[in-house]
Amino acid sequence: MTTTTRRQAIVATAALFAAARAAAPHGAFAQGSTTPEVRGTKLGYIALTDSAPLIIAKEKGFYAKHGMPDVEVDKQASWGATRDNLVLGLARGGIDGAHILTPMPYLMQTGRITQNNQPVPMAILARLNTNGQAISVAAKHRPLGARLDASPLKGALTSESKVAMTFRGGTHDLWIRYWLAAAGIDPDKDVQTIVVPPPQMVANMRVGTMDAFCVGEPWNAQLVTQNLGYSALTTGELWADHPEKSFAMRADFVAANPRAAEALTAAVIEAARWCDAPANRAEMASILGRRAWFNVPAADILGRTSGAIDYGDGRRVENSPHIMKYWRDHASYPFRSHELWFLTEDVRWGVLPQETDTTALVAAVNKEGIWRAAAARAGVPNGELPTGTSRGRETFFDGKVFDPENPAAYLDSLAIKKLAGA
Repeated sequence: MTTTTRRQAIVATAALFAAARAAAPHGAFAQGSTTPEVRGTKLGYIALTDSAPLIIAKEKGFYAKHGMPDVEVDKQASWGATRDNLVLGLARGGIDGAHILTPMPYLMQTGRITQNNQPVPMAILARLNTNGQAISVAAKHRPLGARLDASPLKGALTSESKVAMTFRGGTHDLWIRYWLAAAGIDPDKDVQTIVVPPPQMVANMRVGTMDAFCVGEPWNAQLVTQNLGYSALTTGELWADHPEKSFAMRADFVAANPRAAEALTAAVIEAARWCDAPANRAEMASILGRRAWFNVPAADILGRTSGAIDYGDGRRVENSPHIMKYWRDHASYPFRSHELWFLTEDVRWGVLPQETDTTALVAAVNKEGIWRAAAARAGVPNGELPTGTSRGRETFFDGKVFDPENPAAYLDSLAIKKLAGA
């Protein structure tokens, strides 16, 4: 073969590969450009309905579809255990990623919740859901009629009253604090806020040690089923379509395995779309209810997941507009504006110092670029993608407005707060 002929062959072959790439812009998993660097890792979850995308991605083979058949999804005993296992990382017997309370990766990044205040760099890759939590009140307080307005409890709660959430500075902590403070109840002075792992909420209410709690499902539904209390409100009533849990990973895993991180996120996105299809809700509830996952009756998951809410105080709602969403209305996309709100609230309650550069912190942890690449990998149509990184101004049930362009004004507007220095 002459040199000219060889050159022509090389050019022709290059053109053929270019045409193939153009026909399949996201690549086939056999190609080095998209093949994950590893075949698996270990992810953690808490037994809450909003962990569904991580579990369904395993059950439905989405991890395997995206080149990671060896992913394990491992139950965690509490959010504290999730944190500790993320600090360890898979290489030291822990986990590399998790279903997590959205503020936690930021609190780990800053060393606020880690041993010896050692920062553990983290990356938020996707939101797992919006809405779907509730604030529940002990049966003994049911006659007072506290609902979205907590003020009927003012005369009944004392500095000895125990109000539970799942992790200091986490989403449930912020919801119940907002609810109490909006009614003039200071969560740091007028009651005791305590930490209880989600699966232990109902048991603690049963022995009469708590007055109220905030947690995800199915534990509020189980409280009502066991007639131990009632749901005063769902958190979607407090803030419609509010962000909730996230899918986060150790930043060193993402840096070392960028294609694997994208593949994992693509699998979670596909699972979120599957979970949000009404036709799949019964199957999803059946899967989550299994002994291997939650070990609760599927009916306790299905009701509220389908928008049917028995509040336990005579109110029953069908087709609630505050249903948990996994995909619709950009539920899966990690809006930076939402994470800015969480950090602003953690400043409000002294979890983060007032001097925190929250904008820079969001820029360091939020990896919405990976989400967009993963969405393309998962074949998400452009029409289902958000056009920007902010959802804009957000209005709460009490009329307060959070403008992500001016978090300080929002903070100034809140009467009850506990600011802390560095």
